[in-house]
Formats: sequence, structure tokens, C-alpha cells
Amino acid sequence: MAEAVVSLKNVNIYQGANLILQNVNFTVSKGEFVYLVGKTGTGKSSLLKTLYGELSLKEGTAAVVGFDLKGMDWKKVPFLRRNLGVVFQDFQLLTDRNVHENLKFVLKATGWKDERLMEEKINDVLDKVGLKSKGFKMPFEMSGGEQQRVDIARALLNSPKLILADEPTGNLDPETSDEIMQLLFQISKDYGTAVIMATHDFIVINRYPSRMLKTELGKVIDSAAVTEQHEY
Repeated sequence: MAEAVVSLKNVNIYQGANLILQNVNFTVSKGEFVYLVGKTGTGKSSLLKTLYGELSLKEGTAAVVGFDLKGMDWKKVPFLRRNLGVVFQDFQLLTDRNVHENLKFVLKATGWKDERLMEEKINDVLDKVGLKSKGFKMPFEMSGGEQQRVDIARALLNSPKLILADEPTGNLDPETSDEIMQLLFQISKDYGTAVIMATHDFIVINRYPSRMLKTELGKVIDSAAVTEQHEY
């Protein structure tokens, strides 16, 4: 039985007083790649925000990378996030410093002190995303695909067990999207990192089929659960 990286049981997700998703139940295992799909406004973002501690969990039980989300103390949220990698659609790179300094900023912010170890880690993650020689470049000198690779490198800095990717191919052309998808699948396979990727892009999903969680009518429908039902 693979190690569960995310486990939600009877979870209700709220935005303020509004119930957005109810009775959410799913588990994501180590190294698993899962799509999160659903129309805009059906709760995808609320679910992601709950997983990385931006929305607090009031009802149900949820564990993410070993952290209990129920009533989590805000002081613990940074520790949760150190064990997660988050990849955004709009890269969110610091535009006034080069790639290397972008990555170093995150390491320092998450408590790294040793210069040599920081250098090793930065070189390691840039190598993993195929940007070993691009550390000196400023974000504006890079293509959208390269910037997204830097974003993924940044997500890998603290060797996370889980990457949450929010529309990572949303601003990219089809060829570049392919490269980013191959990279994310490779990371999940080679490093045992679970990936939950929110997307609207069904071309990508059809090219790289995997398990799907769908937000619809206040529920989360699990494609894995649907296929299991057909097998009986």
C-alpha cells in the first residue's frame, strides 16, 4: 500500500460562511499524478487553498504531507508549505533578480543558512528542470516555458512530497505545454512526488491521461472511484 500524501475524509470546504464543497473524500498516494478539473467557480481553487493552508478546515478530517489541517494554527502553516511545492500559472518570480537569486531567496526564507548547501540545492533543481546553465538569466530574458520551469524548480527546493500546480500550462503554447507536462510526470515518477494539477486544458489531459478529481455541483467526483465501481 503506497504512502498517502493527501487524505480527506468527510470534508466540507467553506469560503467565509458559504459551503463550497461538501463531503469530500479522496486519498492521493506518493508519486501519484492527479488532475483537478471543473468549471470556474465550482471550488477548484477553494480545494487547493485548503490543501496549502490558506483556507482553514472547519469540518471533516484532512492530512496533507503529515500535517493535520483541522483547526491548524496559523503558526504551523509555513511548516506545512515547506513540505509542499506550489506552481502557479503566472510564475510569480521576483522580476528584479536573476533565476539563481530567485531560488536563493526562497531557501533563505525557509530557513536555509549554509551557503554551500544552498548552491548545491539550486544547481540540483535547475538541473532537474533542464536549466542548469540559465541561473544567471533574469526572468524577462526567458521564454514563458523557461519561466515555468524556474517556477517548478522553486517548488522542488525543499524536496516536497506534494506539488500543487494551478493551471501550469494556462499561458503556454501547445509545444511548451507538452514539455512542462513531461517534466511534471517525470518528477512524480522519478522522485515519488505526488502532483495535483488544476487545469481546464482537456487537450493536455487527453495527451497525458491520469486520474481525475472533478469539482461539480458542490461535490468532488473521483474518476478512480468511478472506474472501481465498473469493475465489480
